[in-house]
Amino acid sequence: MTNSIQGSLKTDPDVKIAIVVARFNEFITKHLLEGALDTWGQLGGELDALTVVWVPGSFELPVTAKKLAESGDYKSVICLGCVIRGETDHYDHVVEQTAKGIKDVGVMTGVPCIFGVLTCDTVEQAVNRAGLKMGNAGRSAMMTGLEMADLMTKI
Repeated sequence: MTNSIQGSLKTDPDVKIAIVVARFNEFITKHLLEGALDTWGQLGGELDALTVVWVPGSFELPVTAKKLAESGDYKSVICLGCVIRGETDHYDHVVEQTAKGIKDVGVMTGVPCIFGVLTCDTVEQAVNRAGLKMGNAGRSAMMTGLEMADLMTKI
């Protein structure tokens, strides 16, 4: 028999979650935030246990997430953003560095740092992943954040 540990989707009044949201492409990111907030509420979470921080763009998500994670106040930090491919290679740099930065924050701090950044080729893809056709990536990010927060308390 093996020992098995896994997190659950529970909201605990003592667990605080931070959500960092990029304002760039806010017509998409506000829907990601709504999905995360709705999910939190559906799972019984109280809104005063959440902190929402707005940053200019996705590139600024990691440094803000790091500050929040290092505060010791949050059991999980959820990063929400949207990067849509343009005509230059700027997209590739932003996506790569944002993903690496968010991953590094979690590894360095031990606080789960969730990548809820849409990386899309078109506006239509972004709209679909923000709730129109393919679910809401903000909802998925919140569920991952909750599960990881619970898992970290069990390990």
